[in-house]
Amino acid sequence: MTTHDASASGTFKIGGDLEVNRLGFGAMRITGKGIWGEPADGAKAKATLARLPELGVNLIDTADSYGPYVSEDLIREVLHPYKGLVIATKGGLTRHGPDVWVPVGRPEYLRQCVLMSLRRLGVERIDLWQLHRIDAKVPRDEQFGVIRDMQNEGLIRHVGLSEVNVEEIEAAASFFKVATVQNLYNLGNRKSEAVLDYAEKHGIGFIPWYPLAAGELAKEGSVLSKIAQKLGATTGQVAIAWLLKRSPVMLPIPGTGDPGHLEENVKGAALNLSQDDFEALEHAVKTPNTP
Repeated sequence: MTTHDASASGTFKIGGDLEVNRLGFGAMRITGKGIWGEPADGAKAKATLARLPELGVNLIDTADSYGPYVSEDLIREVLHPYKGLVIATKGGLTRHGPDVWVPVGRPEYLRQCVLMSLRRLGVERIDLWQLHRIDAKVPRDEQFGVIRDMQNEGLIRHVGLSEVNVEEIEAAASFFKVATVQNLYNLGNRKSEAVLDYAEKHGIGFIPWYPLAAGELAKEGSVLSKIAQKLGATTGQVAIAWLLKRSPVMLPIPGTGDPGHLEENVKGAALNLSQDDFEALEHAVKTPNTP
C-alpha cells in the first residue's frame, strides 16, 4: 500500500474540462539512449508505466518522436485502454538519429502525425495533442489551420503548443483554444517566466519540460541542497515542490524509466515548502552562484 500519491499535487482542468492531477509523467526516458530505439531495460520501463496509475499519476506526456514511436507503443502495451488516464502526445518533429530532432510542419505531415498517433495509442480521439515545434520553414497559419481542422473533425480534444512565446500563443489562439503550453522551465532556467505568467492569467496549463534541472543550485552546500537536507527530501523533490507552489497552472512532468525513481518523484507532490524556503529559492535562482 503506497503512502504517497500524485493527488497531493492538486488538480488542474486542461481546457477547462479535462481534470488531471498536477504532477504528471514525461514518457521520453522510457526509450533508448539519445531518445532513440528501445529502452536498455524494457522490463523496467514497462514496470514504471504500470506503476503510474497506482501512484495517482494520470497525466502522461509523450510524443511520436520519442523513439521514434517507441514511447507511444509501450504506453499502449502497458496501459491501454487508459481508464482514468490522460495520454497527451506531440507531433511535428522528425528523427534522423539519436539526439537529432528536425521540425516538419507541413500540413499533410502534421495530419499524418495525428492519424498515426491515434493508431499507435489505440484511441479514436487524442485528449491533448501538442505541436512539438512551430516549423519556421512553413507559414505558421498553415500549421495552425490544419490543427484547427483536425480538432473540428474530432481527432483532437484539446490542443497545446511547445517552445513558444506569448506572441505565438496569441497567434495560434485565433485558430483554436490553446489549452497547454510546454516550455523549458525549471529552478535553474526561468527564461519562460513571461509565458508562464501569461498562461496563468489565461487559464492555460503550463507543462515545464526538464523540470528537475537545477544546475548550480543542486550542488552541495547550495540553498537548494540545504533546504532539501532540512526537509529530509531530495533536491529533485524540492524542485518539484517549488514548481507546484510557483503557479496553480503548473503541470510538472518529471520522467524516468525506473519505478523507484518514479516513486521518489511522486513524493515531491506532498512536500510543503514554506514561503521562506520558496522565496529563498527564488532569490537563489536570480543569483545562482550565491550559496
